[in-house]
Amino acid sequence: MPNSRDAVAGVPSKEETRARIVARAAALRPLLREHAGRGETDRVVPARVVDALGEAGVFRLLTPRRYGGLETDLRTLTEVSETLGAADGSSAWTGMIIAVTNWLACLFPDEAQEEVFGADPDARLTGVAAPTGTAEKAPGGWRLNGRWSYNSGSPYATWAAVGALLKDDGGAVVDQALVLIHAGDLAVEDTWHMAGMKGTAGNTLTAQDVFVPEHRVLSVPATAEGARVRSHTEETLYGSTFGPMLLLCLVGPLLGLGRAALDTVREVAAVKPLSFTTHSRQADSVGVQIQVAQAALKLETARLHTYDAVDAVDRAAPSGPLDYAARAHIRAQVGYAAQQILGAIEILLNAHGSSAFADTHPLQRIWRDAGVATRHSGLIPAIGLEVYGKSLLDVDERVSLMV
Repeated sequence: MPNSRDAVAGVPSKEETRARIVARAAALRPLLREHAGRGETDRVVPARVVDALGEAGVFRLLTPRRYGGLETDLRTLTEVSETLGAADGSSAWTGMIIAVTNWLACLFPDEAQEEVFGADPDARLTGVAAPTGTAEKAPGGWRLNGRWSYNSGSPYATWAAVGALLKDDGGAVVDQALVLIHAGDLAVEDTWHMAGMKGTAGNTLTAQDVFVPEHRVLSVPATAEGARVRSHTEETLYGSTFGPMLLLCLVGPLLGLGRAALDTVREVAAVKPLSFTTHSRQADSVGVQIQVAQAALKLETARLHTYDAVDAVDRAAPSGPLDYAARAHIRAQVGYAAQQILGAIEILLNAHGSSAFADTHPLQRIWRDAGVATRHSGLIPAIGLEVYGKSLLDVDERVSLMV
């Protein structure tokens, strides 16, 4: 059912918008597949693909309606990035990162939002939450220095949100923050030379003595616990729980990669012989049948965990952040889901055979993309299990702010 705000304003419901945008994303898959190889060679998603993602509304998924955005929800972002990921991991990851970092900018005070989206409704943000920069107090703001690696989509970003430790006049750390910086104030170092997700262009951003006004600095610990500094409280999307929002978004492209691997193996198994056996089709082999079934169930497990957590975040958005126990559970679900996808792809590679590793075969790129993406620090399964295990056993020790 449409919510009351949608009904009064005559705006399509989130469900209607979701269906429309997912359909647009599905229609882009031939284009993404066509240009995936070039994205790997050039180490950046081609401009034509980025333009198509923008035209389809991917970058505006989580931007406020008052700035011309779609203001949807985490479920929509996840379904869209899963759909895109079935065609190309790098394109899906780039679209997801820009969309969710645009959401992040909307947690800042109104003045910062106006600087970003008021001046440019098509603003595109990238960023790194890890506090690998430092900021020292200055009149009216902070002086920022630092280096931030793995900024996916950096060639197409107009702003960045980067992590920094805030220091007082004596040099003591007083807070951990996210800082909004215009792309023109940052230098880009070409450091993204990776085995997978090559097209995401996750290069290193650097800042040297950049002044940042106070309204473009956001406390991470306070925001993670539900503090809000924005005035548009009727926009419930921006009440979504901070840590789970920034972790769950990472799984969508991986779900798409897993789906693509399964579809590829199923299609080929209908015609590919099983070498050194009497089977003229892999599909007739009980061994292959078992492996495909195992992989499909792993992918289903990943989807169940992911969308269970996604829906919990969306349901809680109007009333405030989820409690710590729920957040700890989600942190574990995220890493567990990612590992199920990775395990499914490994099984499918075994079922398909060595031809999967030919340079021209889509499975080898899926394998490399998933291998890199699942190593994102937010998806490390051991950390998620530790966080959740401590919560279950009432051990009062916080090992991560990203919960």
